[in-house]
Order: sequence, then C-alpha cells, then structure tokens
Amino acid sequence: MRVKCVLCDVIENINDYSPLAKKLRNRPIHTYMCQTCYDRIETRTNERKETGSFRQYSDEKEKDEWVF
Repeated sequence: MRVKCVLCDVIENINDYSPLAKKLRNRPIHTYMCQTCYDRIETRTNERKETGSFRQYSDEKEKDEWVF
C-alpha cells in the first residue's frame, strides 16, 4: 500500500496486511506520518516538557459518587 506523509509529503510503501494499513483503509480520518516526522515531533515535545512551561490538557472527569 502506498501512503503519503501528511507533513513532508514523502510517499512510502507499507505492507498491505499490516495493522496500520488496515486502520488507514477502514478509517479515513486517520492519517499517516513517516518515522522521521514522528521522531522530530517526539523530540521537540520532550524538549518543551523539560522546560517546565509545557501543559498537557486533559479532560478531568467528574467522579460519580454512585460508582465505586
């Protein structure tokens, strides 16, 4: 299966029967990112986390008093 990176527009081939290929075929909202772009984003995110000014927003769910 030929896939295109959403950031750098590099075209790569992946195995047709891999779980990633199945995810891309069945759910069009999922996008492919090549390994170099993924690594670049990961390192920059880790650098921002180390500065201390990085906030990761998450949904705080209210605790239900009826659920244990």
